[in-house]
Amino acid sequence: MTGAAFGIGRIHWQWLAALAVLLAALPLVSETNTPILLAVWALFALSLALMWGFAGILSFGHAAYFGLGAYTYAIASVNIGESTVPVLLALLVPALVAAIIGAMMFYGRISDVYLGVMTLVVTLILNRFMNATAGDAYKIGNARLGGFNGIPAFPTLNVPGDPKMEIYGTAYYYVVIACLFIAYLVARWILSSAFGRTLIGIRENEIRMELLGYNVPAYKTAIFSVCGAMAGLSGCLFANWAEIVTPSVFSLGTTAEVLIWVIVGGLGTLIGPMIAAVALGSLKLELGHQTLVDNSLVLGAILILVVLLIPRGFAPSFTLWRQRLAQAQVHRRQARGTRRRRIALQDVKQ
Repeated sequence: MTGAAFGIGRIHWQWLAALAVLLAALPLVSETNTPILLAVWALFALSLALMWGFAGILSFGHAAYFGLGAYTYAIASVNIGESTVPVLLALLVPALVAAIIGAMMFYGRISDVYLGVMTLVVTLILNRFMNATAGDAYKIGNARLGGFNGIPAFPTLNVPGDPKMEIYGTAYYYVVIACLFIAYLVARWILSSAFGRTLIGIRENEIRMELLGYNVPAYKTAIFSVCGAMAGLSGCLFANWAEIVTPSVFSLGTTAEVLIWVIVGGLGTLIGPMIAAVALGSLKLELGHQTLVDNSLVLGAILILVVLLIPRGFAPSFTLWRQRLAQAQVHRRQARGTRRRRIALQDVKQ
């Protein structure tokens, strides 16, 4: 496919190619454990950025689909013994749950405030339920849910058709990076399509789009489901990285962090929240090495500063600054040209 088909210009392709080369070379100079986690968080941020920034759907419970992806993979891999089908289920189950919840909310004409509350309640219910599943009575097939201890030691990612050939380390790093790039290209393709332009129209004026004949609840349910699948994929990749799944994947902290990443990175962009997820995720990991300052306080302070000083977020503000700088350079060149012409005219007159 061409860059235009994905909504990516030539310069954008150059940046993506340069980034791909850098990421491909990273294992040659660094360990891959932390980069894998940061890439998973970037994918998680991308899933919310697409839904919130371009369709105007704010979900306070996006961690529900992240956690469902993780738990679905762990349960399925324990019962099946290999990873191909569990990965597919980790995409399908969150997408289906998101489609059901989305249909109830959007066809029920739930307002934005209550929509946020309902999504948050779903996450809290899943968190509370998973914490209460200790004991032999709570199991699905051969997989014990484990309560607050979670599900450990499940089969991790393997080469399709050969469960003995596990994918880990550098190989798993490349798998995660490939999933991140594919998800980003899919998001760009969605936004460059008629479906994506309709979503942006719904974000700007939902009533007008309905009057034009668009089935707004269907469009919103569809993107809600797609982003649920993306979040589920990030949860699946996280489970394979951690090699254990606990109810913390449904925690309020997980929900709050992804919201902060998107706000700080900038609504209406895809790259911004991904960069913010990597930057703030790295900061969180560094702060985790000390006990003097709680990382939640630092992230909260960063959020407040961004909202007060850079309400657009970093990516849109940086783009606006570049545009103003380019305009200033154009004005300076025009002014210099005007001065030269005046000097030339004066010389001719003399």
